[in-house]
Amino acid sequence: MKLASFTVKGRESYGAVQGDKMVDLGQHFSGKHATLADFIGSSDFASRDKIIAGLKADLALNDVKLLPVIPRPEKIVCLVRNYMDHHQEVLAAGMHRELSEFPPIFLRVWRSQVAHGEPIIRPKVSEQLDWEGEMAVIIGKGGRHIAKEDAFNHIAGYACYNDASIREWQFHAKQIAAGKNFQGTGAFGPWMVTADEVPEPENLKLELRINGKTEQSSNTSNLIFKIPTIVNYCSTIFDLVPGDVLVTGTPAGVGWSRKPPQFMKHGDTVEVEIEKLGILRNPVVNEA
Repeated sequence: MKLASFTVKGRESYGAVQGDKMVDLGQHFSGKHATLADFIGSSDFASRDKIIAGLKADLALNDVKLLPVIPRPEKIVCLVRNYMDHHQEVLAAGMHRELSEFPPIFLRVWRSQVAHGEPIIRPKVSEQLDWEGEMAVIIGKGGRHIAKEDAFNHIAGYACYNDASIREWQFHAKQIAAGKNFQGTGAFGPWMVTADEVPEPENLKLELRINGKTEQSSNTSNLIFKIPTIVNYCSTIFDLVPGDVLVTGTPAGVGWSRKPPQFMKHGDTVEVEIEKLGILRNPVVNEA
């Protein structure tokens, strides 16, 4: 099942995508589950197929404005250098970083996110807006100290993510957060696909394209730290709650590591496509 957050006629909601239609679950659960994060963390989530079967898809997908899948997650936890080929290209580009014994994480703020179809913003202060196609994991069942063998039971679904990065700001200090949190750079969407429809999330083809040209091509089987390890590690640090987003890292093919480096520019269209999850598409525009 595809679940998305959206606005329609000035009202924020969420629903199930059925072809070119949308079942408005937010309206159905008005006063009970205000957001998609609330819904996927509720007991009703387990009965979603039965619930939705009794509802009418009365919204046209073209009539709603999509939001980031989880518009205001409590936490967006991202990984760096979690594909071996990306780690190797970073070394080849002259950045000497050792492989970490533990998942190397940083936090994104939710205000940095944009939805499918919304512009990714190249800020005035930089021409080094780089692409990073990634798979996002959305937590449905919260918990602390989640065992690796139980991790998949805590996952509601998966989605496409573009962890677009402002490279020189990323390298201002040893901590990379500055370059990872510019407003309008974290694209997330167009929807999440529920975990029951993605039985092998660690075996999905992932591609990123700029203006139709493939720049990244890999498979989630190449993750260094696998999903259960990521869930276990993060839940050891803090409670994971419904709607938390774990962004699993990018493969080789980023623009910064090329000779000469390549970056996104005004007028480009960037797409992240992940098998079974769909295509996340965004124009790139200069900051006004």
